[in-house]
Amino acid sequence: MFDDQRLIFGLSEPMERGHQERLAPMAAEVMASATLAFADLSKIAVTVGPGSFTGLRVGLAFAKGLHLATGAPLAGIGTLAALAASVGKRGQIAGAIDARRGLVYVQAFMDGRPSGAPDVVAAVDTACWLASAAPGAWRVAGPGAHLLPSANNIEAVEITTPSLAALGSLAASAPAAADVAPIYLRAPDAKPMAS
Repeated sequence: MFDDQRLIFGLSEPMERGHQERLAPMAAEVMASATLAFADLSKIAVTVGPGSFTGLRVGLAFAKGLHLATGAPLAGIGTLAALAASVGKRGQIAGAIDARRGLVYVQAFMDGRPSGAPDVVAAVDTACWLASAAPGAWRVAGPGAHLLPSANNIEAVEITTPSLAALGSLAASAPAAADVAPIYLRAPDAKPMAS
């Protein structure tokens, strides 16, 4: 919960499962701790991915429901942008998330601005991918940073979730959108059963 970019109260719990059970109680805890009602919200910001398919769907569904219930505008924030902003806005920084099967979701930023769209890249090729975005040293932040091969031009910063301060800053400048949609860069691992 932010007042402009000042954090009033926040919670963050990295989890592999249980998003749908935990999200609404967490939101209620934040609002109660900030001594605010949901009707007091002036903007709702949600990360839109890339990331876990279930986590994205649960987060977006909850944010859209809250938007419909309160009338507060809804804005989307890229998960890779939030991870990169968590370690700074100066220089060449990339966000990276484990996309499974030897792949990473990655996006490059120069002084806080995206230098291209998010991509899904083989982890072993990420150093080359970054070098093609711009030569020189890179800081790579996120739960996929450890998958990158060690290279002299890469400093891996292993963080599991974006910092609340970074999210607040990005939320303050994120424009409201009529339809906030998830960013999916690859097909899900789950496949329909054959009949």
